Amino acid sequence: MARSTPSTPRRTPRSDGEDTRARLLAAALRLFSGQGFARTSVRAIAEAAGTNVAAIAYHFGDKAGLYSATFTEPLGSSQALIPHFAAPGLGLEEALQRYFSGFLEPLQHDDLARQSLRLHMRELLEPTHVWPALIERECRAPHQALVRLLCRHIGVQRVDDDIHRLAFSMAGLVMQMWTQRDTLEAIAPRLARPAAVDAWARRLTDYALAMVRDETRRRQSTRPAARTPRKSPHDA
Repeated sequence: MARSTPSTPRRTPRSDGEDTRARLLAAALRLFSGQGFARTSVRAIAEAAGTNVAAIAYHFGDKAGLYSATFTEPLGSSQALIPHFAAPGLGLEEALQRYFSGFLEPLQHDDLARQSLRLHMRELLEPTHVWPALIERECRAPHQALVRLLCRHIGVQRVDDDIHRLAFSMAGLVMQMWTQRDTLEAIAPRLARPAAVDAWARRLTDYALAMVRDETRRRQSTRPAARTPRKSPHDA
């Protein structure tokens, strides 16, 4: 048995209620991601979690409430990352490091990350009642926060298409990591290991900084040159 030390504080045991909720979430994530919302029954979830249907009603209200919770509770919500990477006063490099680290950290939890990805892909292909809220909370809110961050550091007063393109490109680097795990494992297995996530976050930060520098130079090069005042004949 491991002994608690000052550097490794003793973990507070879960209450029975917390344990039941966690088991329901784990079972629901596995079943919803594998079968979809419509084909998964509350009875099957309760049986897989080793509890009863009444526990679902107690903790989540109903099947729809449990389904919604599987998108945010097991691995956290994207919206919750916004104060972490968009805090005022952060330098651009630190802000982007926090952005990539936050969005890639769940990949260290391999099985959960795979189930979560399948869940999101199913919702994309077979939208349910959670889709509108999912777009607002998990997509629009982080995107807008990243856009504001980029505007602040590039010195853009009004958001334009190129700022949106830059933000979507950075988010695309994250999505590539989430959706191409199998390809990574086939081509470069070491890069797909959970232990490689931190190195990926550092590299993606470097790539994003290069993108920002290039966009800044592009804007400066296309900015209209200041007109030189014409000399008056009387100045001669």
